[in-house]
Amino acid sequence: MRNATRSKGPGKIDLKYARHVVAVEARAVANLKRSIDASFRTAAEIILERGRHGHGRLVATGVGKAGQIAQKVCATFSSTGTPALFMHPTEARHGDLGVLTPRDVVLAFSNSGESEELTNILPAIRKMRVPFIAVTGRPDSSVGQAADHVLDIGRIDEPCPLQMAPSASTTAMLALGDALALCVLKARRLTIHDYARLHPGGALGRKLMRARDVMRTAKRMAQAGARDTVGQALERMSRAVVGAVVIVDRRSKLVGIFTDGDFRRLMVKDHSLFKAPVGEHMTSPCMSIRDETLVAEAQALMAERHINALPVVDARGKVVGLLDIQDLVGFPVL
Repeated sequence: MRNATRSKGPGKIDLKYARHVVAVEARAVANLKRSIDASFRTAAEIILERGRHGHGRLVATGVGKAGQIAQKVCATFSSTGTPALFMHPTEARHGDLGVLTPRDVVLAFSNSGESEELTNILPAIRKMRVPFIAVTGRPDSSVGQAADHVLDIGRIDEPCPLQMAPSASTTAMLALGDALALCVLKARRLTIHDYARLHPGGALGRKLMRARDVMRTAKRMAQAGARDTVGQALERMSRAVVGAVVIVDRRSKLVGIFTDGDFRRLMVKDHSLFKAPVGEHMTSPCMSIRDETLVAEAQALMAERHINALPVVDARGKVVGLLDIQDLVGFPVL
């Protein structure tokens, strides 16, 4: 006998509903302006003070989707100079609570404020007397009442048709966590060079690398004296497989530069000049950059001036390397 009931097939994708979801989440974020108050300032000040000079860390925690938001906020803090780590509440009950030190600060995310895994570790956290900050939609909840400072995201109705899957609440938590992290970053007066130090890998890291990190040195850089011949300079360029030779004086101070383009133009003019002193045909004075210059800035300069090689000098003007365009292939340009 056939089953009299049939399972419902999938419905159509409702774009109107999708716009409703976006609108609800946007409204949840917009309403956070009222949460940027004295409690927010105090929480930021505690995190700033505890994280200065690496004396303390931010320990973020949360369960489920809120826990994933905690991990992302934790990563944002770490990447902007505030030492931070994520502590899973369940694992904390089985030993991971040992990561906490009296110098740390705990930042907990929970919309309901009643997640069992989180409430179970509240007594232990309070016993350690570390500052406890809660991001929640229920200040009167167990988590809210245990916190020293509450960042209230407000009562949020989720746009989920079942009123179950957290979306608007987690969006609000993320926005508030980001605001907290970036306010601390701003107060730390983090420079672009500090930021580069924290992002050594990937496209972002390459964008923030300095000339000394990628310049050619030693055998990969061609050098010659002004009295060396054009032929000797060319030999050194070929040996280093580079398109330019840096001309230096006896103290290794930059005098000029001689490129393969200079050589081609010279040979077209007069073949006999092959044995002439290279100093007579170099470009001098020539452009150079400091070793601490960002690679992205050097790229922009090379593109603007249509040059393929830049001598790199230190604070005393001594040549320490050569930045060649062929070594910058694949680097993102600002």
